[in-house]
Amino acid sequence: MYSSIPSHLPNLPVYQKALEILFLSRRISLYFIPDLNYLKQDGKEDNSIYFTGDIIQQSKSLVPEIIKAESEVFSENRHKHAHSLEHLINLLMKNCSRLERTHSNGKDFIPVLRKELNLFKQIQHAWTLTL
Repeated sequence: MYSSIPSHLPNLPVYQKALEILFLSRRISLYFIPDLNYLKQDGKEDNSIYFTGDIIQQSKSLVPEIIKAESEVFSENRHKHAHSLEHLINLLMKNCSRLERTHSNGKDFIPVLRKELNLFKQIQHAWTLTL
């Protein structure tokens, strides 16, 4: 997939935190799905179920962006990938807000994900300065 994945990547805190967020997003999604997987009285589905998939997909995208940034030779290209990470974090936060407005017991776990995302933001900012 990537021509040269840096060997130091597993040791990077930003990489480790991205993996934690992915794991957490998947687990939280499992709590939401049973509560949101139903049809309303008018026969339509609850659109909030799609936000669970969004947090997983956006969380999955964090790691490849880190790999791309670490694999780039030019600083400018590295910063483009770091900017993409910021965008993904903002999307994740937005979807957390959407999931908090649902009628699911899973929303009790959203503050945990938000806390991890805020930690990731801090780690990502420090990591960006090293690029």
